[in-house]
Amino acid sequence: MGLKVTNVQKSFTGKKAVDSISFEINNPGVFGLLGTNGAGKTTTIRMILGIIKKDAGEIKWNGKEVIRKHVNFGYLPEERGIYPKTKIYDQLMYFAELKGMDKEKANNSLKYWAKRLEVEEYINVPAEKLSKGNQQKIQFITAIINDPELIVLDEPFSGLDPVNTELLKSVILELIDKGKYIIMSSHQMSSIEEFCTDVLILNKGKTVLKGNLKEIKQSYKANKVEISSTVNIDSIISSLNLRVISNKDNDYTIQIQEEIEATNLLEKLVQENIKINKFEIKKPTLNDIFIEKVGK
Repeated sequence: MGLKVTNVQKSFTGKKAVDSISFEINNPGVFGLLGTNGAGKTTTIRMILGIIKKDAGEIKWNGKEVIRKHVNFGYLPEERGIYPKTKIYDQLMYFAELKGMDKEKANNSLKYWAKRLEVEEYINVPAEKLSKGNQQKIQFITAIINDPELIVLDEPFSGLDPVNTELLKSVILELIDKGKYIIMSSHQMSSIEEFCTDVLILNKGKTVLKGNLKEIKQSYKANKVEISSTVNIDSIISSLNLRVISNKDNDYTIQIQEEIEATNLLEKLVQENIKINKFEIKKPTLNDIFIEKVGK
């Protein structure tokens, strides 16, 4: 069971938007689809969901070519897709019926998710009266109201404050527990690191990196040290010819080439009787890796 994308291509007016990309999602969970603006993410998503036709390659769900009758999916696009003048209840029921749900099941699902996402009070209000964050939550309900097997989330945390971001994260975890297959596209690398087991990074339609995120990160050497000190340690850092990436109130991030440089720095701090609240050697984050791969 799962999704298999093999050598998929798509061109527009002679320019390749997606150039022979391949990946598989064989187990429930979250797969990260990353790239800069214009890298081909949205085109890939739309081909997977059958919204646009591919030029070449195969896209299969559970061994069958992806068409509407073979896969029950939910899609949260990056763009707003709700009707501003229509009451929330009416449009959610409309979208549910478009997805083939009968009224009773649609109504029960709507009530559950409205309560779960804390938007019950807005059910009989036109969408234009809602904040951007609450509109995003309504659009999220539209994507999952039909209990889909495959869910595509394009910038799911857009417009959400920290409290609602945590609420939506808890819903995504609930969907994972229910065995859903989720593709997540986001520029918030911390969210991708939090949820995704495997990732694919696109640049100008081509795959520049893919695989298990943990294994990818383990393949990189440590490149920085984070230190929280009670005093300024600029002179000690300078004496070891190390570069300070940032320093705020004696909370330092320092660049290193080899871990031995971090060890030498720690020894020097101990020799100088510097009180240290934190000393952590860190490998590149997904954000660092992303910039390395597509920054140019």
